[in-house]
Amino acid sequence: MKSIISLLLLFSTSSALAAECVVLLHGLVRSASSMETMEQRLLAEGYQVNNIDYPSRDYPIETLAEMAVGEGIQSCEEQQASKINFVTHSLGGILVRLYLKNHQRDDIHRVVMLGPPNQGSEVVDSLKNTPGYELLNGPAGMQLGTQATDLPRSLGPVNFELGVIAGTQSINLILSSFLPNPDDGKVSVESTKVAGMKDFIALATTHPFMMKNSEVIDQVVNFLAKGQFHRAND
Repeated sequence: MKSIISLLLLFSTSSALAAECVVLLHGLVRSASSMETMEQRLLAEGYQVNNIDYPSRDYPIETLAEMAVGEGIQSCEEQQASKINFVTHSLGGILVRLYLKNHQRDDIHRVVMLGPPNQGSEVVDSLKNTPGYELLNGPAGMQLGTQATDLPRSLGPVNFELGVIAGTQSINLILSSFLPNPDDGKVSVESTKVAGMKDFIALATTHPFMMKNSEVIDQVVNFLAKGQFHRAND
């Protein structure tokens, strides 16, 4: 009897998660392949997953938000998901913030952002006028500064259930020299924060590789399931 009950509970949990969709959005100058480790873990957890590939260097953030976030939501709708979640890296988080500012939806459940430049990045402030910067990072990369006129600072507080994971280690000491410490080599820990977020955690990981970090992935799974990050004293 116990084995039958356990099997029914497992089926019930898997069915509930199958009704939830997770949209993955990579960062600037990256591709969907950078999110594949995350994708495989979330699939194993029972979620429907849509790992969106978008041309991050080709268009401004306004265009990318409609393109990438819109595609992810449409894919979830086609799968008849009752709840839509997002896991984003870097620029991907700004796309979600802009899209949800412009589109009111009742089916957005939870969002986890990894290393998001929610207050912009001082790296952009320092280097955007350097020859070759725009060629490498595209128009979206030019919009990620920390000034009030830059796009991240114009978005205001979030109005959805958000967990933010910041990195505290860097493998690029040159870029880190432009940033307040601690930082992940692209974004300072303080700049990842945004008014209205539900939970925040800083982990010993770097910006380019945090989406593949096992501890980061565990925390993503925990937030999607429980709406909070796991801490040792929980």
